[in-house]
Amino acid sequence: MKVAKRKIIKIDEDLCDGCGNCVLTGPENAIEIIDGKARVVKESFCDGLGACIGECPQGALSIEEREAEEFDEQAVKAAVESAKLAHEAEDEPQSGDCPVALRGTGMGRLGSSKLSGRRRRTSSPSAGIEVETAPGAAQPELSNWPIQMRLAHVDAPYYDGARLLIAGDCTAFASPAVHQDFIKGRITLIGCPKLDERDSFVEKLAAILKAHDVEDITVLEMEVPCCSNLEAFVRQALKMAGKDVPVKSVILGIEGEVQG
Repeated sequence: MKVAKRKIIKIDEDLCDGCGNCVLTGPENAIEIIDGKARVVKESFCDGLGACIGECPQGALSIEEREAEEFDEQAVKAAVESAKLAHEAEDEPQSGDCPVALRGTGMGRLGSSKLSGRRRRTSSPSAGIEVETAPGAAQPELSNWPIQMRLAHVDAPYYDGARLLIAGDCTAFASPAVHQDFIKGRITLIGCPKLDERDSFVEKLAAILKAHDVEDITVLEMEVPCCSNLEAFVRQALKMAGKDVPVKSVILGIEGEVQG
């Protein structure tokens, strides 16, 4: 990668509060929130024009001139287009809603999966898999479907008065206690700040928040850097929806422990 003296964004970490507004307005993945602070992680994706500066409420962003990787406009365009195509391919049907959510009663609200005192059996004939869960074992607490943000149905009635859980894709795989500790009693939506197209994610969540009065939101992130923007997505959606809802952020370690 070629290096040249040019204008590039500068971040004052003493002023930065990690709100993530700059992440949402800057070029694809040029800035990420790491350890609660905004940092330039891809110099070649920063054009130095400062579009993100006006979105910083703390005044932590400025432009400086220094040696940096040259801006790679083609790489930025390719990254944006790749994310767009991936989103469109995964967002079938075109309405962005999961057909399963429209079938039957409850608009995708799941009934109780608990079978008191009995052995619960699930199977996948095509894969030749059959699993039995012994009585007394932890049961799933998921109460809505679909859970992927891109497939969520904006008009589903179970959002009314709900306690929302916005969780990183990987969280449920990191700890067996996620169902009991976080999903139970909440309506769950999941996504990945690294893989999901941020504008679509924020716009879908904003539409849900605007159409329904939710009680509160818990954001469950992994401790890995790529998950650290999830809270910023949620706060941007709240701002877009014009809603003031309590937000609690929880970070889960890769070994399943809740970070202090």
